[in-house]
Amino acid sequence: MHPPLEVKVSGDFACFTRPEMKVERVSYPVMTPSAARGVLEAIFWKPEFSWMVEEIRVLRPIRHFSILRNEVNSVASDRAAKGWMKNGGGFFSDEDRAQRHTLGLRDVSYIIRSRIRLRSHATDNPAKYRDQFRRRVQRGQCFQQPYLGCREFVARFEPPTGEEKSIEFSDELGLMLFDMNYDEQGRGEPIFFRAKIDGGVVHVPESLYQSGGRRCS
Repeated sequence: MHPPLEVKVSGDFACFTRPEMKVERVSYPVMTPSAARGVLEAIFWKPEFSWMVEEIRVLRPIRHFSILRNEVNSVASDRAAKGWMKNGGGFFSDEDRAQRHTLGLRDVSYIIRSRIRLRSHATDNPAKYRDQFRRRVQRGQCFQQPYLGCREFVARFEPPTGEEKSIEFSDELGLMLFDMNYDEQGRGEPIFFRAKIDGGVVHVPESLYQSGGRRCS
């Protein structure tokens, strides 16, 4: 088995929103596996494989910040757009704006360790994709700008130097979002696991990737 791939990501701000918070955005204290996968896919994605996040190393102390942001209440959808077309109107954000509180993280840095898992239709050796990923990280290339939970919180990425040290912190994190499991109709069901940080490292159980679903296959 090939050794895990690593990438160091950092940013000024982050918010890995807890799904049980319906109105206000409140971040988990560390990056979630789904957010880590999103960063990896922004850097390098192919339909022939999926990413398996094994662990997330926290490199900087957990610090929070609090802001108020203007957001809209409505969710964009095809039904809403067709209604605007039918009625000859449109969407005016000034009439649908709400001010919401965000409790996020600041000055964050992580090392994501992950593996490439080939899908059933893949024919190439995984070494091909591993080399492509390493080259893209080295050059700073990405398909789209990776972000840390919210698109406005841009993520920087680079290869680890090997001298990084995890923070000395251990705690139970409770139920954490692993990913979404989608059925054939596109309906998503959240998958949670009982997470903990041990010596600054969040380990993702391999058994979670055996549960099926679009994102776990």
